Amino acid sequence: MSIGLIGRKVGMTQVFQDDGTMVAVSVLVIEPNTVTRLRTPAQDGYTAVQLGTDVVKKLNKPETGQLKDLPKVATIREFRVDSVADFSVGQQVSLMDLFAEGDEVDVTGVSKGKGFAGHIKRHNFHRGPKTHGSDHHRAPGSIGPGTTPGRVYKGLKMAGHMGDERTTIKKVRVVRTDPERNLLLVRGSLPGSRGSLILVKKA
Repeated sequence: MSIGLIGRKVGMTQVFQDDGTMVAVSVLVIEPNTVTRLRTPAQDGYTAVQLGTDVVKKLNKPETGQLKDLPKVATIREFRVDSVADFSVGQQVSLMDLFAEGDEVDVTGVSKGKGFAGHIKRHNFHRGPKTHGSDHHRAPGSIGPGTTPGRVYKGLKMAGHMGDERTTIKKVRVVRTDPERNLLLVRGSLPGSRGSLILVKKA
C-alpha cells in the first residue's frame, strides 16, 4: 500500500511522444497536498496518512478545530500505507515527490451520472426484432425462472440509475509531468467530469 495524491480533472488533450506518435491524455492538476493527520494502529486501529487540499478562506468550527494551525483545506482523503514513519503532520507532498514520466498509476474518481437508463444502454442488452409482427423491441424479456424459486434474484441486470459511481482505472501510464504548473498527464480517459475530484496513487 502506498500513498497517493488528491487532484482535479482538467480535461483531455493530445500530445506527441518522442517517436512522433500522438496519444490522447487526461490532464490532472495536483496542487501540493498537506498531511493533516497520521493514523496508527495503537490509536485508530489501522495505518493511514490523511491528506488535504483545496485551501479556502473559512471552514466551520469542527473542521477548524481538527486542522488547528494547518492550512484551511476543504478536501480531505486518507490513503492506507504500511508505515507512517516517513510522514509528519504539516508536511507538503507534491507531484514530483511521487510520480515521474513512465510510471503506472491507479486513478480513482466518480463517473459521470447518466440518470435513469434502460437495460440496453445500461447493460448492453440486445433488442428484439423490429419486423415480423414482433412487439418486443426494447423490452427486457423474462426476469425470473418461474415457480422455483418464485422470486427475482438480487442483482439482476435491469433498468435503473446509471453512472455516478466510484470507479478506479488501474495501471494507467504517466505520459508527462509539469511540476511548474502542477499538471500530470496520463494516457487515455478517466472517470468524472471536468473539475471533478481525482485520487492518484502508484499501481
